[in-house]
Amino acid sequence: MARQILEGIRVLELGQLIAGPFAAKTLADFGAQIVKVEPPGQGDPLRKWRMLHGDTSVWWEAQSRNKQSICIDLRQAEGQAVVRRLAAEADVLIENFRPGT
Repeated sequence: MARQILEGIRVLELGQLIAGPFAAKTLADFGAQIVKVEPPGQGDPLRKWRMLHGDTSVWWEAQSRNKQSICIDLRQAEGQAVVRRLAAEADVLIENFRPGT
């Protein structure tokens, strides 16, 4: 199989719902390695958004393909430290938080 153009690029995705996950999915489609950070409990709200197939959103299936997910509580100091370490190893950071978050 031919090498993909973004193979070897590491992306840390902190986005939720549409914008952040869509950007990361597009990079994953070109071979980037995506680590998606999800909050504890329900995970990314996109998992339950709109049309469901079984108990998972069809949107989630489309937007989360080719990604690795990790559950981290960003409200805790320990979780923030983990994300800082992951960000230090990443080539790209994607987030779509409200301004000031």
